[in-house]
Amino acid sequence: MTKCRILQAYKKMSATTLFSGSHRAALTLAASLVIAACGAYGGNETERGLNASHAMDPAAEQAVEGGTSAAAAPQDRRPEAGTAWVIFGVDTVTAEVARTDGERAQGLMHRESIGEDAGMIFVFPDNALRSFWMQNTYIPLDIAFMDPSFKIVDIQQMDPMTTDPHDSRAPAMFALEVNQGWFEAHGVQVGDTPKVVFGS
Repeated sequence: MTKCRILQAYKKMSATTLFSGSHRAALTLAASLVIAACGAYGGNETERGLNASHAMDPAAEQAVEGGTSAAAAPQDRRPEAGTAWVIFGVDTVTAEVARTDGERAQGLMHRESIGEDAGMIFVFPDNALRSFWMQNTYIPLDIAFMDPSFKIVDIQQMDPMTTDPHDSRAPAMFALEVNQGWFEAHGVQVGDTPKVVFGS
C-alpha cells in the first residue's frame, strides 16, 4: 500500500474512538508527513510512471514545435558525382551525365547493356535543334529531347547500329537516352517535365 493510500485510510478512521492523548498526537504528526510526501510525488507510482513515459526529449519537442518530426525531416541525399536522377513521379532513371564534347560524342557506344532504369543524360551549352545517330551503339534506345526547363519536346526510338539521323522536332538543351520501350512502359509522354537532380 502506498503512502497516499495510507493517508486515505487514515482519513476514514475516527481518531477519537481509536486513539487518545499522545498516540493521537503522534498519528497526527505522521499524517502530516505523509501529506507532504504525497504532494511531492504528485500521485501514486502508476501515475508517475505514465507521466515519465509520455515525457518528450528536448530535441523531439523542438522538432514538433517547429512543425516537423524527426522522422519526417528531409534527407539530404544526392546522386553520385557524374550521375543524375531523372524522376518521373514514382519512376526514376539513374543517368550518367555527358557534359563535354568528348562525353557526348562517346555516348553509349560499345555498351553491351545498361541497367533496367539506367540511361544517359546529355547536357548541351544552349537550346538548339539536336541530331543523334546509333553508329557503334549495340543497345536499342529511346531518346527524349528536353528544353531548358526539362520539359520533353520530342521522344523517338532508335535502333542499334544504324546511321540514320534522329533530329529533334524542337530545340533542346538536354537529351535522355534509356532502354527502348522504357518511356512507353512508364507512361512518359511529350509534354511531361521530370525532376532532374545532378550529383555534385
